[in-house]
Amino acid sequence: MFSSSFTSSFSPSSSSQPLAQLATATTTLSSSLSSLSSFASPSENLTSIDDPLIKEYEKCKQGVLSNPPSDPSLKYCPRTFDGWGCWNDTPPGQTAYIPCPMAVFGFRSDRFAFKICLEDGTWFRHPVTNKTWSNYTTCIDKDDLKFRQAVNNLYIIGYSISVLALIISLIIFLSFKSLKCTRITIHKNLFISFIINNLMWIMWYTLVVSNVEVVQSNRWYCQMLHVVVNYFLLANYSWTFCEGLYLHTLLVVAFVAEEKIMKWFYVIGWGIPLIFIGFYAGFRGLSSNGKTNYCWIDESAYSWWYTGPVLVSFVLNLFFLVNIVRVLVTKMRAVNSPDAHQTRKAVKATLILLPLLGLHFLVTPFRPPEGTHAEEVYEIVAALVASLQGLCVAILFCFCNGEVMNALRSFISKQMLMRSKDPFSNRLRSTIV
Repeated sequence: MFSSSFTSSFSPSSSSQPLAQLATATTTLSSSLSSLSSFASPSENLTSIDDPLIKEYEKCKQGVLSNPPSDPSLKYCPRTFDGWGCWNDTPPGQTAYIPCPMAVFGFRSDRFAFKICLEDGTWFRHPVTNKTWSNYTTCIDKDDLKFRQAVNNLYIIGYSISVLALIISLIIFLSFKSLKCTRITIHKNLFISFIINNLMWIMWYTLVVSNVEVVQSNRWYCQMLHVVVNYFLLANYSWTFCEGLYLHTLLVVAFVAEEKIMKWFYVIGWGIPLIFIGFYAGFRGLSSNGKTNYCWIDESAYSWWYTGPVLVSFVLNLFFLVNIVRVLVTKMRAVNSPDAHQTRKAVKATLILLPLLGLHFLVTPFRPPEGTHAEEVYEIVAALVASLQGLCVAILFCFCNGEVMNALRSFISKQMLMRSKDPFSNRLRSTIV
């Protein structure tokens, strides 16, 4: 159970189960709604049917279409496969019902689609397209679709806020020479990976997930965007791992050659993700199992090329977190601090490290049963936690950073001192007074 949920939570199609399946469901349901009113006959659509529906067509051909004709003395609406469902001969003036096809993602299998046979023995035609029409609108939970679209928007808003906060933090880090050190350099790379990753997610949701035509056409550029999204996703977690590794190294190792270790961090943060994503894109691009459709928005067996390294970084960061807290508590006891004070400091250190090391994602894959009120609460919380992680990191490691606050205070003091010594400003002030 954990592995399947974990995989879905890191896909770029994510997050009705945090990120992946929301995008898949939203895209498919939106696609369904936009095409339900004008879906044509099988002869016009079989060339574009994907693998699951081809299987449905073969089943329909063997079980219904190839059967001997009905009583020729009676007039029937002819049996047909409309691209999604299989319809048998139906007497005039009656309505045929079939279970909603499970092959169409987003359809409720416990609901029924229907097709109306007119009195003249012909199927009802849609007044706009003048093509025979099957009503699949009953197969979709429209309220659920609206909710999922709202969660999509919540992701976009959260990522936008995080990007703004991270850009401000990055400008601050780059503006002060006093903030130039190995630790801040790692922070800057982490912030850059967050900014680009969040921007990629915003592009994915706005250009792909909300655009049915792009998903259906499956152009190369949307597949490329999928690969780029995953690269920066993995790079983001790689730099999160570098943060944890650096903190652990400082506390455990007596002497650290920071210039040498920084080179390895660049390899881990930007280079290794490129290797894994390269293998993922190559294997999936060459696969012929139907997983190259719909801008690669669906899960595939090759997703472990990027979710696997993320899982490894989680395990290692968990080890770092436990060991860091253990070392901090040991050092606090060495200076004879009161136990209560030691505990408070250890808890504070843990809470600060949690968003940095990304361990909160270990909780989010365990989602409640689908269709429950608890699932809706989970989706909203997961969207806020995932999209605002960048904001939390910016607050903890820039806006609440003592070194940053001292640098800003020093800058403001210098500016006020320069203004007070400026004779023109003094004359202007005295004139106004």
